[in-house]
Amino acid sequence: MAGASKELKADTQASDDASSLTPKTKDDSIMSLLYSFAKKVVTVGIIYFVGYMGWSVAWLVTPVILSVARESWRKTNDTRRSVAKASAMANDKDVILARLHDLPAWVFFPDIERCEWLNKILKQVWPNANFYAKNLIKESIEPNIQQAMAGYKLNGFKFDRMILGTIPPRIGGVKVYDKNVSRNEIIMDLDLFYAGDCDISFALSGLRGGIKDFQIHGTVRVIMKPLISQMPLVGGLQIFFLNNPNIDFNLVGVVDLLDMPGLSDILRKIIVEQVAAIMVLPNKLPIVLSDGVPALSLKMPEPEGVLRIHVVEAKDLMKKDISMLGKGKSDPYAIISVGAQQFRTQTIDNTVNPKWDYWCEASVDVTHQTLIGIKLFDWDRTGDHDPLGRATVEISSVTKNGEIDTWLTLEQAKHGMVHLRMTWFKLSSNKSDLRSALEETQHLRVTSMSTALLTVFIDSAKNLPQARQQSQPDPYLVLAVGKKTEQTSVQMRTDAPVWEQGFTFLVGNPDNDTLQLKVIDQKTGNTIGTLIYILSALMEKKNLEIMSQPFQLQKSGAESKILMSLSLRILKRYQELEVEPTPEKGSRTEGDAVLTRSSSVRAPSLSQSSSQQATSQDSRKSTTSAILDQMSVHQEEPFVVSTLNTVMMATPPRSPNLSDGGTELLRRSPSTTSSAGSAGLGRIQLTVSYSVQRQRLLVIVHKINNIPLKDPSNIPDPYVKLYLLPGRTKESKRKTNVVKDNCDPVFDATFEYIISNAELVNSELEITVCTQKGFFGSPVIGMQKLTLNDLEIASGQGVRAWYDLLPESKFE
Repeated sequence: MAGASKELKADTQASDDASSLTPKTKDDSIMSLLYSFAKKVVTVGIIYFVGYMGWSVAWLVTPVILSVARESWRKTNDTRRSVAKASAMANDKDVILARLHDLPAWVFFPDIERCEWLNKILKQVWPNANFYAKNLIKESIEPNIQQAMAGYKLNGFKFDRMILGTIPPRIGGVKVYDKNVSRNEIIMDLDLFYAGDCDISFALSGLRGGIKDFQIHGTVRVIMKPLISQMPLVGGLQIFFLNNPNIDFNLVGVVDLLDMPGLSDILRKIIVEQVAAIMVLPNKLPIVLSDGVPALSLKMPEPEGVLRIHVVEAKDLMKKDISMLGKGKSDPYAIISVGAQQFRTQTIDNTVNPKWDYWCEASVDVTHQTLIGIKLFDWDRTGDHDPLGRATVEISSVTKNGEIDTWLTLEQAKHGMVHLRMTWFKLSSNKSDLRSALEETQHLRVTSMSTALLTVFIDSAKNLPQARQQSQPDPYLVLAVGKKTEQTSVQMRTDAPVWEQGFTFLVGNPDNDTLQLKVIDQKTGNTIGTLIYILSALMEKKNLEIMSQPFQLQKSGAESKILMSLSLRILKRYQELEVEPTPEKGSRTEGDAVLTRSSSVRAPSLSQSSSQQATSQDSRKSTTSAILDQMSVHQEEPFVVSTLNTVMMATPPRSPNLSDGGTELLRRSPSTTSSAGSAGLGRIQLTVSYSVQRQRLLVIVHKINNIPLKDPSNIPDPYVKLYLLPGRTKESKRKTNVVKDNCDPVFDATFEYIISNAELVNSELEITVCTQKGFFGSPVIGMQKLTLNDLEIASGQGVRAWYDLLPESKFE
C-alpha cells in the first residue's frame, strides 16, 4: 500500500507539472504551426506570382538556389557554434577528450599554466561585468557602428537590449612573462574564449533584429603598470588583443534575412573593425586603477618599432574568372594586416602572376606573438571577392634578423606563392640618425616611405569659445600629418574637454612636415580653434620630445589652450651585432664559410675559423648567432629564412641518412655534398620544423646534389613532390618548380601544412624526386621518407640536413 501511494503521489505530481507546462507548450506549437503555414503560403504565392506575370524561370530558380545555399551555410555555422559553446561550458577533461586535435596551449607549453582558479573567479563576477560591458558597447561601439553603417546606406542603428547571459568567458591558459620585463610592470597573455548565451537586440533602418550565440576567440595581453607602493599596488591596466580575434555570431529576427553569405559579411566586417578599433594593436583599452597615476603613462602609445613591408609579386595563383573557353585568369589584389592596421595593394587585371611592387609601413607596439597576415583576393565587378589564399609571418622572425626576403606558400589554396620583403626599424632619439634614414628613402625612390615616427598625446583643452550664443560646444579634435588624419572622441557640452587619447603618425621628413590640429564643434561643424606645429622645432628639443605642455590655439579665444605631449623618434635600420672571428694564425681551411646575401634573403656576413669548428658541437643549443657561427659551408649559400622564427635556430640532428662514406655529419649541414648517397641516386637538402603555437609544419626544399647522369644527351629536368602520410591525398600534395637540364638543381621552395601536434607524431613526409623528361609520365629518380615523430621537429627547434635518395622499390 505504501508503495502504491508513493506511485500515485508521483503520478499526481507529474500530471501537475505537465499541466503547468501545457499552456507554454501549446503556445509554442501554435506559433510553430503558424510560422510553417506562413512559409508555405509565401512560397506558393511567389510561384503563382511568377507564373501570373509570365516572368522567366530564372526568377524562381535563383531564390531557390540562394535559399538552399543559405540553409546549408547556416547549418554548418550552427554546428560550429554548438561545438564551441559546449567546449566553453565543459571542463578541461571533457575538452581534451573531445578535441584531441586542438589541445589547450598549456598542454604543449610548460610556461603556459592552467588557470581554473581564474575561470571560477570570472564565473562569480560575470553578472557584475554585464554593467561595464553595456556601457562600453553603448558609449564606444554603437556610435562607431552607426557611422560605419551609414557608409552602406544603412541608417538608424541602435542597441535596444544587451544581456551577456550566464556563461562567462573561459581562459584556456595564462603565461606570465618574467624575462625582458621592466620591474615597473607585469605582463601576461591570456587565451580567451567566449561562446556565451548572450541576447542582444538592435534596430536597423526600421527593422528589429538580434544577435545570439556570439563567440570570440583570441590571445589577450594584459599589462599591469605602473606598480605603486600603495593599494591596489597596480596603477592601471592595458588590455588588448595581439591579433584580430576570431568572431562569429548568429542573426535572429527580421534581419535574419541578411544572415547569408555576402550580405552578413558587411555586418561581421563592421563588428570586427569596431573591436579592432578599441582593443587590437596598436589600439589598447586602458583602465586607470589609481588616481595618482597620470593618464599619460597608460594611454600614450609606446611602439617598439616600425615594420616596412614590400609586397613584390605572386605566382601560380588560382584562376577564378570564367571565360568562353573555361577558366580564365584572375584579377588579384592583396590585403596586408598588422594587428588592426590594414593595407591594400592595387588590382592587377587578367593575370595569375601579378607584380604589385607595393610598399607599406606599420607601427608595431608588441613584436612577440604578433603576426603579419596577407590575404589574396580576386576582384570582380559584381562585388564578389573570391579568396586566392593567405599566408602569415611572425613579426619576431623579422625583428631577430632585421630583414627577410622570402616566398610564402599560400594556405587555403590549391597552389600559389607570394613574395614578401620585410625590414625592421628600431626607434632612435638621436637626430643624427635622420641623415641615413633620408638617404635610404631616396635610394628606394618610393615617395611614401617614412623616416620618423611622431607620437601625440592629446590631454585636454580649456577656455574654448562658444560655437553658438548661450550654448557650450561639443568639441572634438582632428589631427593631421601628411595624408594621415586622426580624430578624438566628442566631448558633449563643455568648453574644457578632457580627451586623454594618443596617436602615432609616420613622418616623411621631420624637417619639412607639420602637425596640424583643428578643434571642431560637432553641432555646427565650425572650427573653433587651430594649431600648426612645425616638427623641425621638435628636433631641437631634448630627447626629441615635449611632455604635458600647453599650446595657444589660433582662431580662438585669447585664453584658449590645448595641453598635449609630443615625441619624435627616428627610424633606424636594425643592425645585428656582427660576430668578430678570432682565428688562429694561418690561412683559412676549406671548411670555413661565409653567409652572404642572396636573392632570397639577406643575412649578416659571418666567418668561422678552424678552432671554432672544433668546438661547434659543444655549442649546438646556444644563441642564434652562435649557431650561425658553427654552420660551415663549402661555398656561398643562400640562407632561406622561413615564416617561423624557430627555423633560424635549427641544427641538423643525428640521422642515418647523413652518411658520407660511412661517417655521419653531426655538426653542420654544408651547402654541397660530394657523395651521391648510399644508393648512388643523389642527396636532397631539407629543412623541417614545426610551430606548436601556429599548428604548422614547415618544409623547405633547398637543393639536390649529384643526380646520376646516365645519358649525356638526356639531362634530367628534376622537380620534387611532397606528400603527408598516411593518406596520399591531393590536399597534402606539394610540388616545386621544374629546373631544366640540371643534375644539381636549387629550389629554395617553402611549403606549409596545417596539422595538429597529435596528428604530427603519427605522420610521415614522403619526398619524391622526379624528372619531367619521360615518354610515359615522369620517371622517379629517388625517394625518401621522414618520420615526423622527432623531438627536434616537434619541439620547434627544427632540422636542416642532407638525406640520401633511395630507389622507389624500397618504399613500395
